[in-house]
Amino acid sequence: MGPSREPGLIRRGVCWLMLLAPLFFLSYGLANNHTAARTDVGSLVFAWESRLPLWPWTIIPYWSIDLLYGLSFLLPRTRQEMDRHALALLTAQLISVSCFLLWPLRFTFERPELGGVFGWLFDVLMGFDKPFNQAPSLHIALLVIIWTMFARHVQRQPWRWLMHVWMALIGLSVLTTWQHHFVDVPTGALAGFVCVWLWPREGRLPWQQVRLARDAKRWRLAFFYALGGLLCAGPAVALGGAWLWLAWPAVSLTLVALNYAVLGAGGFQKGADGRLSNAACWLLAPYLVGAWINSRLWTWRHPQADEVCDGVYLGRIPGHRAPFAAVVDLCAELPCSVQDGASAAGYACFPTLDLIVPDSALLHQAAVAIERLRPGGPVLVCCALGYSRSASAVAAWLVLTGRCSDAGQAEALIRKARPGVVLHSAHRLAAQQPGTQP
Repeated sequence: MGPSREPGLIRRGVCWLMLLAPLFFLSYGLANNHTAARTDVGSLVFAWESRLPLWPWTIIPYWSIDLLYGLSFLLPRTRQEMDRHALALLTAQLISVSCFLLWPLRFTFERPELGGVFGWLFDVLMGFDKPFNQAPSLHIALLVIIWTMFARHVQRQPWRWLMHVWMALIGLSVLTTWQHHFVDVPTGALAGFVCVWLWPREGRLPWQQVRLARDAKRWRLAFFYALGGLLCAGPAVALGGAWLWLAWPAVSLTLVALNYAVLGAGGFQKGADGRLSNAACWLLAPYLVGAWINSRLWTWRHPQADEVCDGVYLGRIPGHRAPFAAVVDLCAELPCSVQDGASAAGYACFPTLDLIVPDSALLHQAAVAIERLRPGGPVLVCCALGYSRSASAVAAWLVLTGRCSDAGQAEALIRKARPGVVLHSAHRLAAQQPGTQP
C-alpha cells in the first residue's frame, strides 16, 4: 500500500486548475492571434512528412489530454508533489508560448473537409487552435509532464499498460491529426523533460543546489563538456535536416557542463534507490550511453570486483543483479540496478562527480555506511570503474575503523587487491581526514 495522502489536496488541485486553465487559454490564444497577424512566419517541414497519414479518429486521443490534464491533479499524495506538478505545467506553458512569439512557425498542410463526429471535433478545435503555435509543441510538453505523473501512480496491471498505450497514442496524434510537423515533437518533449527536471517530485530543486565550483578541475571539465555541446550544436544549426538530432547530445553535454560548474552531483538527480530521474535519463541519454560504454571499455579485462578486506569488495557499478548483500555506490552519472539483488536497506548512495576528488565529509558518510552494512554479508563499494571514487571510500573506511593507520597504508592494501586503482594525494588527504574539508 502506498503512502497516505495529505489532507486538502483536492481543494489545492482545484485551485491550481482555476489558475492554470484560464492562463493556458489566454496565453495560447493571444500568441496564436499575434502570430497570425505577422508576415514573417516560416515553416520547418521535412519532405517525408507529406507521406504521413491523416487519421481522423486520432482526434479522440488528441482531445483527451484536456481530461487527463485535470485528472492528473487527483494523483499527487503531498502538497509538494502537487505544487511541483502544477509549476512544471506552468513552466512548460511559459517556455512554449515564449518560443511561439520569438520563433514562430506555421503548419503547412491543408486538411480536407471531414464529416461526422470526428469532423465536428476538428471544427471545434479549429475554432480555437490556429496553425501557428508549433515548436516546441505545447501538447507534447504537457503530455510528458502528465505522463510522468500517471506513470508514477498507476502501477496495477493492465491499467499501467493501457495508460502507456493511450499516452503514446496522444503523442502520435499530433502528427496524424495534421496539427504539428515532426520537428515540433522532439522539441516539445525536450521542453517537457526540462520542466520535469526543474520541478522534481521530491528533493532539492536544481537552482537550490547552485554553488560555483571552487575546484579548478571541475571548471576544466565543465569547459570541455560545454565545448562538446557547442561542437554538436554547430552542425545542427548550420546544416539542419537530420543533423538536427545533434541538438540532443548538445543539450546533454551542456547539462553535464552545468553539473560540473554549478549544480554538482545533484544535477544528475540520482535517487536513494539508485535510479536517475526519468527526466535526467532522457535529457542526458547521449552522455549516459557514452559514460556506460566508457565504463565497460576501461574494465572489460577486469569486470569482477575484488575483495579488499573483511568482506568489503571494490568494483565497477553493476549492470545486473549484484551478488552482494549490500552496495555502497559513489557514482552520480550512472544508475545502479542493485535493487534487484540487494534490498533497499542494503543500498547506500553517495553520488560524486566523475574525475573529481570526493568531499571528505561524504567519504566519512560512505565509510560509516560500509561498516554498518558489512555485518549483513559481502559489501560492494562501486563507482563507474571501481578505481578512484569508490577506492577513496574504501580507504576512508580502512582508516576510520582502524584497519589501517593512515591513508598511505590503506592505499597499499587496496592496490594489492585491485592494482589499477587511481588515488592521488588529494584522494589520500580526503580519506585521511574523514568528516572535514580537504
